[in-house]
Amino acid sequence: MREPVKKGGGFWDALKTRTVPASLASMTGDPSAQQIAFIRSLTKGQRRPETLHIPLAELKTAVFDLETSGFHTRYGDEIISFGAVKMEGGQITNETYYALSKCSGQIPESVIELTGITQEMSDQAPPLVESLHGFMTFIDDRVLIAHGSAHDKSFLDHALWRTTKTHLGHRVLDTMMIAGKLEPHRGITSLDDWLDVHGIEITMRHHALHDSRMTAALWAALIPRLRQNKVSTLGDLYVFLSQA
Repeated sequence: MREPVKKGGGFWDALKTRTVPASLASMTGDPSAQQIAFIRSLTKGQRRPETLHIPLAELKTAVFDLETSGFHTRYGDEIISFGAVKMEGGQITNETYYALSKCSGQIPESVIELTGITQEMSDQAPPLVESLHGFMTFIDDRVLIAHGSAHDKSFLDHALWRTTKTHLGHRVLDTMMIAGKLEPHRGITSLDDWLDVHGIEITMRHHALHDSRMTAALWAALIPRLRQNKVSTLGDLYVFLSQA
């Protein structure tokens, strides 16, 4: 297992605990400057080569899901909630993160019906940079996992650029892609269908934390299936996914 990377203490610790002197914030006149500085620090150096040699059964991951006000950032759609759960190999921990995020526009009725997040809830939620700071603090330097990750990666990367002018540097695994590679004959993609295949209970769908937990259970079910295909490490997984 990879030894934990030392963060160096001092300024890093101050950033992480949000005890950086107010002088940092005064540099920009923005009270969220501490949060921005910490988020920037977490988007760097997340693709360390040694991570490729870690067995999947030992890999530290954070399974996440986002609820959004629509499907396209270029049309102004935004993140309205974050959810994540930490895993140690195939074990789902009790460490979770959930937060609403204020939407600058109106949430469509269809999204309210789907997610249960009302306009009032959004209006009273923390600003994006605050919820994003909490999310980035929670995931730290772990490998990320999502189902149908393209949507979530796009919105997360857009949120990072919008707030801190940085891009997502974490490795991201997609359970939809992995499950489909293991059983291409099934021809399914949705989380509901894959949960049904593996006998995983479906709880509250389209709730960021519940979806994260269910995706985590799916990842736990996929690890032994990958091992049967001689996929033991993260590096093995990348090779497996690249094969025709």
